[in-house]
Amino acid sequence: MKKLWNHYSYAIILLIISCAFAFIFTIQHQPEDQDKYMKITVTDGDSLWKISKAYSEGHSMSNKEFVNWVKKHNQNIDDEIHPGEEIMIPVSNETSTVTELAGVMED
Repeated sequence: MKKLWNHYSYAIILLIISCAFAFIFTIQHQPEDQDKYMKITVTDGDSLWKISKAYSEGHSMSNKEFVNWVKKHNQNIDDEIHPGEEIMIPVSNETSTVTELAGVMED
Protein backbone atom coordinates (compact mmCIF):
# COMPACT_ATOMS: atom_id res chain seq x y z
CA MET A 1 0.00 0.00 0.00
CA LYS A 2 2.86 2.35 0.83
CA LYS A 3 4.43 1.72 -2.60
CA LEU A 4 1.10 2.50 -4.24
CA TRP A 5 0.81 5.77 -2.30
CA ASN A 6 4.39 6.79 -3.04
CA HIS A 7 4.00 6.03 -6.73
CA TYR A 8 0.53 7.57 -7.29
CA SER A 9 0.21 10.14 -4.49
CA TYR A 10 0.00 13.10 -6.87
CA ALA A 11 -2.71 11.45 -8.96
CA ILE A 12 -4.71 10.48 -5.86
CA ILE A 13 -4.48 13.99 -4.42
CA LEU A 14 -5.43 15.51 -7.77
CA LEU A 15 -8.44 13.17 -7.99
CA ILE A 16 -9.59 14.08 -4.46
CA ILE A 17 -9.22 17.82 -5.11
CA SER A 18 -11.07 17.51 -8.43
CA CYS A 19 -13.95 15.69 -6.75
CA ALA A 20 -14.10 18.32 -4.01
CA PHE A 21 -14.20 21.17 -6.54
CA ALA A 22 -16.87 19.38 -8.57
CA PHE A 23 -18.98 18.92 -5.44
CA ILE A 24 -18.59 22.57 -4.41
CA PHE A 25 -19.33 23.77 -7.94
CA THR A 26 -22.50 21.65 -8.05
CA ILE A 27 -23.75 23.02 -4.73
CA GLN A 28 -23.05 26.65 -5.60
CA HIS A 29 -24.64 26.46 -9.03
CA GLN A 30 -28.07 25.14 -8.18
CA PRO A 31 -30.62 25.97 -10.85
CA GLU A 32 -31.67 29.56 -10.51
CA ASP A 33 -34.92 28.66 -12.23
CA GLN A 34 -36.48 27.93 -8.87
CA ASP A 35 -36.37 31.66 -8.09
CA LYS A 36 -37.83 32.55 -11.47
CA TYR A 37 -40.99 30.44 -11.40
CA MET A 38 -43.82 29.82 -9.00
CA LYS A 39 -46.55 27.20 -8.97
CA ILE A 40 -50.02 28.55 -8.22
CA THR A 41 -53.43 26.92 -7.97
CA VAL A 42 -56.15 28.44 -10.11
CA THR A 43 -59.21 29.59 -8.15
CA ASP A 44 -62.75 30.21 -9.30
CA GLY A 45 -62.98 33.27 -11.55
CA ASP A 46 -59.28 33.32 -12.44
CA SER A 47 -58.06 33.87 -15.97
CA LEU A 48 -54.53 34.04 -17.32
CA TRP A 49 -55.02 37.76 -17.88
CA LYS A 50 -56.11 38.33 -14.26
CA ILE A 51 -53.20 36.26 -12.96
CA SER A 52 -50.82 38.28 -15.13
CA LYS A 53 -52.13 41.51 -13.64
CA ALA A 54 -52.03 40.11 -10.09
CA TYR A 55 -48.39 39.09 -10.41
CA SER A 56 -47.27 42.05 -12.56
CA GLU A 57 -44.81 43.17 -9.87
CA GLY A 58 -43.04 39.82 -10.11
CA HIS A 59 -42.36 39.75 -13.86
CA SER A 60 -41.19 42.18 -16.50
CA MET A 61 -43.42 40.93 -19.33
CA SER A 62 -46.45 42.49 -20.91
CA ASN A 63 -49.74 40.75 -20.12
CA LYS A 64 -49.81 39.21 -23.59
CA GLU A 65 -46.23 37.89 -23.23
CA PHE A 66 -47.09 36.49 -19.79
CA VAL A 67 -50.17 34.64 -21.12
CA ASN A 68 -48.18 33.23 -24.05
CA TRP A 69 -45.38 32.12 -21.70
CA VAL A 70 -47.83 30.31 -19.41
CA LYS A 71 -49.49 28.56 -22.36
CA LYS A 72 -46.12 27.49 -23.73
CA HIS A 73 -44.63 26.20 -20.45
CA ASN A 74 -47.65 24.42 -18.97
CA GLN A 75 -49.16 21.26 -20.35
CA ASN A 76 -52.79 21.24 -21.43
CA ILE A 77 -53.30 24.99 -21.01
CA ASP A 78 -55.49 26.58 -23.65
CA ASP A 79 -57.32 29.89 -23.49
CA GLU A 80 -59.36 28.66 -20.53
CA ILE A 81 -58.07 27.53 -17.16
CA HIS A 82 -60.13 25.74 -14.56
CA PRO A 83 -60.27 26.00 -10.76
CA GLY A 84 -57.96 23.54 -9.04
CA GLU A 85 -55.40 23.43 -11.86
CA GLU A 86 -51.81 24.07 -10.86
CA ILE A 87 -49.84 26.19 -13.28
CA MET A 88 -46.28 27.48 -13.35
CA ILE A 89 -45.88 31.23 -13.76
CA PRO A 90 -42.80 33.43 -14.18
CA VAL A 91 -42.06 35.65 -11.20
CA SER A 92 -38.57 36.92 -11.92
CA ASN A 93 -38.22 40.58 -12.75
CA GLU A 94 -34.98 40.84 -14.72
CA THR A 95 -34.70 44.62 -14.48
CA SER A 96 -35.06 44.75 -10.69
CA THR A 97 -32.39 42.05 -10.28
CA VAL A 98 -29.92 44.09 -12.31
CA THR A 99 -30.79 47.22 -10.35
CA GLU A 100 -30.30 45.44 -7.02
CA LEU A 101 -26.93 44.08 -8.09
CA ALA A 102 -25.81 47.51 -9.27
CA GLY A 103 -26.89 48.99 -5.95
CA VAL A 104 -24.88 46.42 -4.02
CA MET A 105 -21.77 47.14 -6.07
CA GLU A 106 -21.94 50.87 -5.36
CA ASP A 107 -21.80 50.41 -1.56
